[in-house]
Amino acid sequence: MKVGFAGLGNMGGGMARNVLAAGFELLVYNRTREKAEALEGAVIEDSAQALAQKADLVLTCLADIDVTRDVFLREDGLLAGASEGKIFVDHGTVDLATSRDLSSACEERGASFLDAPISGGPEGASAGTLAIMAGGGQEIFERARPVFEAMGSKVVHMGPTGSGTATKLANQLLVGVNSLACCEALTMARQVGVDLEQLQDVLANAWGQSRMLERCGPIIAREGYDEPGAPLRNILKDLTIITGLGRDSGLSVKAADAALGVFQRLVEEGMGESDMTAACRCVSGEVES
Repeated sequence: MKVGFAGLGNMGGGMARNVLAAGFELLVYNRTREKAEALEGAVIEDSAQALAQKADLVLTCLADIDVTRDVFLREDGLLAGASEGKIFVDHGTVDLATSRDLSSACEERGASFLDAPISGGPEGASAGTLAIMAGGGQEIFERARPVFEAMGSKVVHMGPTGSGTATKLANQLLVGVNSLACCEALTMARQVGVDLEQLQDVLANAWGQSRMLERCGPIIAREGYDEPGAPLRNILKDLTIITGLGRDSGLSVKAADAALGVFQRLVEEGMGESDMTAACRCVSGEVES
């Protein structure tokens, strides 16, 4: 199976390396060619269309909804190179409408589509330990599974088209709200004199423990808010999709709305590339929320 990969950013680069390490023949396309050239052993294609024409299974991990739609649907995009039997997989976080539209566009060309978002951060992408949650046909999922298992340690078929995207949005609601809660809890504790190292040790065995606390606690303790990691712009994008879905579904998602407001304020202050733990700056009053 020839595997194509488009989008070699913070997540995609590590994922593509693991596909190569698993022994798959890999073709790559990236708007910034230097990132493609860093993947020794991969064949670089000059367009998304050429990538799709030559690959059997095409994976994408792109920045946002607009970029995803553009790379798939533009005149020289991926679907311009689609044909019967090919499989296209979107690993990005988009809205349900985009996943369903791309699935329909693939079907019109005799190809298949899986929405298969990922979670685990750049560390998981590099280590091959991502969670991969896929929506689409079961048979198509099974054909793609060996490649997924080269990139992830938890690979699950969630149901029909859109199920993978819906699962990721549920995950990102928890990520956004829990990361803000970590910022509030640890900033408050530090403000009144609690040692954060001892606090995290206690919380590891208390009901307040969470994966986000494990992840964010050490960053908050060293105030590493501007270290590369989980950029604020990404969680803001995801929470915007989530709160929109909540409104469309007639639901009250007040915790997501509150987190969205905090992250939006930080991005407005020019901190889009800062880690999401930069929300501590709003908690402390350094940035007015």
